[in-house]
Amino acid sequence: MEILTVRDLNFKYTLGKEDAIHGVSFGVEEGDFVAISGPTGCGKSTLLRMLKRELTPLGEKSGTVLYRGTPLEDINDRTAACSIGFVMQRPEQQIVTDKVWHELAFGLENMGVPQEVIRRRVSEMASYFGIEDWFETNVADLSGGQKQLLNLAAIMVMQPGILILDEPTSQLDPIAASDFLATVAKLNTDMGLTVIIVEHRLQEVVPAASKLMIMDKGGLLLYGEPKKVCAELPSRPDLLAAMPSTVRLFSSVSGKMPELNGSAAECPLTVGEGRRWLESFGNSVQPEFKDAPELTTPYALEIKDIWFRYGRNLHDVLRGTDLNVHEGEILCVLGGNGSGKSTCLGAVSGLLKPYSGSIRIFGKDIKEYKNQSLYRNCLTMLPQDVQTLFLKNTVREELADAGASAALLPYDMESLLDKHPYDLSGGEQQMVALAKVLATEPKLLLLDEPTKGIDAHSSERIIDVLKSLRDGGMTIVIVTHDVEFASKAADRCAMFFRGEVTSTGTPREFFSENNFYTTSVNRITRGYYAGCVTLEDAEQAIALQNR
Repeated sequence: MEILTVRDLNFKYTLGKEDAIHGVSFGVEEGDFVAISGPTGCGKSTLLRMLKRELTPLGEKSGTVLYRGTPLEDINDRTAACSIGFVMQRPEQQIVTDKVWHELAFGLENMGVPQEVIRRRVSEMASYFGIEDWFETNVADLSGGQKQLLNLAAIMVMQPGILILDEPTSQLDPIAASDFLATVAKLNTDMGLTVIIVEHRLQEVVPAASKLMIMDKGGLLLYGEPKKVCAELPSRPDLLAAMPSTVRLFSSVSGKMPELNGSAAECPLTVGEGRRWLESFGNSVQPEFKDAPELTTPYALEIKDIWFRYGRNLHDVLRGTDLNVHEGEILCVLGGNGSGKSTCLGAVSGLLKPYSGSIRIFGKDIKEYKNQSLYRNCLTMLPQDVQTLFLKNTVREELADAGASAALLPYDMESLLDKHPYDLSGGEQQMVALAKVLATEPKLLLLDEPTKGIDAHSSERIIDVLKSLRDGGMTIVIVTHDVEFASKAADRCAMFFRGEVTSTGTPREFFSENNFYTTSVNRITRGYYAGCVTLEDAEQAIALQNR
């Protein structure tokens, strides 16, 4: 039985020139797990919001959305609020109370549920999600992963029939993201909960999904079983780039070495299936990879023994942090939520003042940069919340105000120019914000989660832009949770843990020795082909073994 039915759905934003959604029709069966993928700005988030009546954006709509056979606009308020759960991309936008326990009870209180029922449901849900240890904590003190888990628990306590999630792991570190997605999959299998999720981290989502939907330019391109859908993607490299590494590697090898097609009956989806596929090739090999020589240029950034806390009576966030970055280098900083990565960027940018230690930028102490000279063709930062950069009513005005050109990035912004920045998708906002900060022509560029909400194909194009800027002499420091991005973009990677840098190394050194902060390709090839980190590494190793 279909729990959700969409028939010929079309939607255009109030000031939009083109339909954001057009001709979309599909059905979701009770208990389905539907993963939705597609390029940045293709309409994924718009589609999800049209499945939740209270979040449907303003604009011109036609077509029908049915929940259990009833049009969304005709279901009663209680069903609309409780039975269709929605988890947003940014957890702070969804949390409305001050304490964890109150957030769990808030929805039930608003629905007039008896107190004893609230207590029973809240205690059960807190136990299921492992929230007991921080049940009475202030929500402001939670990590990003805890906030998103709290959002999910606050939805589940209302016992929804369908759960909709819009890029719920975009701000989570790899371990927290993996735990969150595993919880969602467990809800689907253990409780028969129907799940619809938009997510760019598809390595764990696609294997768990019963159906995979591919959207492009506002329309529905493919919809069906994941393996069948993946088999249709080799002709679309821009869409294939978003798929799990196992799918991309299988597709690449099958295309370049068709004689190996018989080594697997079907495309592998999971890391385990990928490893079994590689095992069928026979003995492992030891490929020789050549990394770029170590830089000897002067330091663009020197951080020495800095300490910082947000309040006199609070704990230190930065604890004797040391880090040096060469001129003309791309350094990616990774680590868990709350480890101090963004705080470190804030200190380097001059927005936060450490109470001890020193920061030198191009050989000059940061305190010696007077009268905003630090920000004049010297340093600029893209913050994690890019909406703080938007001051105008249209993207065209935003770019003009910054003296930026849409041609700065390999992304077609023409269709965005007359839209309000807040009406853009998360990935589109990232692109506009990045164009604005690049317009300042800095020598040192700081980026805090620049690939958040951006599809894999656009991410690869951004890597090309950043490497071109580096080759032109720019120094780039990137805080990111995206290990796939870091493995391709970085000259060096650094690990942040409890306010200090615990290790640095080339992407090959860094990711080859990690278990969780590593790429999917490394997990697939470990033990078969030493040192493989990227898809290109694995392709080279397989070609070497089978030549």
